[in-house]
Amino acid sequence: MKKLLMIGVFALTMGQASAQRCLPKMQGIEVSGAFVDGKSLNAAFSGGVALSTYTKNGSKWVFGGEYLQRKYGYSDTTIPVAQFTAEGGYYQKLLTDASKTLLVYGGASALAGYESVNWGKTLLDDGARLTDKDAFIYGGALTLNIEVYLSDRLALLGNVRERCLWGNDTGHFHTQYGIGLKLIIN
Repeated sequence: MKKLLMIGVFALTMGQASAQRCLPKMQGIEVSGAFVDGKSLNAAFSGGVALSTYTKNGSKWVFGGEYLQRKYGYSDTTIPVAQFTAEGGYYQKLLTDASKTLLVYGGASALAGYESVNWGKTLLDDGARLTDKDAFIYGGALTLNIEVYLSDRLALLGNVRERCLWGNDTGHFHTQYGIGLKLIIN
């Protein structure tokens, strides 16, 4: 009888053990997209890919690249401004539940890249000339990030981020509200 009871308890708890999540050196690939500055996706958006590596305490290092585009209205047309940035940052674990299904992180990142205004064309169709130019940009970002694990290898991401970049003429601060997916690769 004891043997049967042990087998029954084992069978009931078999899939319920806490997941092996956020272990040191565990890595994941993140793919994300975001609204920028509260504008519609047609007017401003961003997308990125990153590699995250967890540390001993469940926090993580994040390294990646991002593309951000905003369109500024002029007369009856729009002028695109695109930013290509590389990121490196540290995200400190702020909150988690016991099963590590929901995690909340606060992070800071260094950013560097290139900004293109109207894809380098300074002369507009009506003869006007843009004074803003393409430039190398640098700065940082503060991020509040939420991870919700859908399975041991797949997580849904949500974040709010404030980017501050210098070296450009088109605005220094951009707020992003995004979602994404993370796939744990090891």
